[in-house]
Amino acid sequence: MAHPVVHYEIRAKDPDAARAFYGKLFGWSFPPAAEPGYTYIENGVEGSIPGGIGQAPVGTGQVTFFIGVEDVASALANAASLGATVVLPATSVPGVTFGLFADLEGHVVGVSSND
Repeated sequence: MAHPVVHYEIRAKDPDAARAFYGKLFGWSFPPAAEPGYTYIENGVEGSIPGGIGQAPVGTGQVTFFIGVEDVASALANAASLGATVVLPATSVPGVTFGLFADLEGHVVGVSSND
């Protein structure tokens, strides 16, 4: 199976300020999501990769892209076997399971699977 980029997100210290900035810059709107404080990004382009903006858990935040995989836990284990560090183990929310790893240079990358 191919492994395309399937989602992106901006995790910010101040997600409301990030939404205001990107809304003004690109004309995006931000419908609510199930996670408190997290919104989807609506860019007005049908068929584009979906994204979201939410609270950074620590630090200054990050921008992450997510790769579609069949099994998140297996993909994280495979990344770890190649030298990556698992940042967030397989986590499920309604409709999706996702996780994060840091590659060999510390870049954080997500993997996800629709349930």
